[in-house]
Amino acid sequence: MGGEIIIFICLFGAFFGIAYLHYSTRNKERLALIEKGVDAGIFKQSKETPPIWKVLTINLALLLMGIGLGILIALILHPVFGHEDAIYPAVIFLMAGTGLLSGFFLTRKLVKE
Repeated sequence: MGGEIIIFICLFGAFFGIAYLHYSTRNKERLALIEKGVDAGIFKQSKETPPIWKVLTINLALLLMGIGLGILIALILHPVFGHEDAIYPAVIFLMAGTGLLSGFFLTRKLVKE
């Protein structure tokens, strides 16, 4: 019972630590730019780049579709080859990578538009 609490506290501490470091570092960088008199406009998102939610949605959708297609292809190939231990992970990772690669190209096309 005590182990679960320790794991929960460690996970919470890790997330809090990462968030704290991110925001404190970002604040220090911006203050340093203001002191030097440099334009802080580099932190604003330009109008040329698409919103991050569109990019994440496209990549996540294609990743999940690739995993689903990989499972389907592995189910079809399993009777042919018979090596269940090797076929499933290989095809799933291959199709997930293909999905992410196609997501990269779609995102690049979205940026060009």
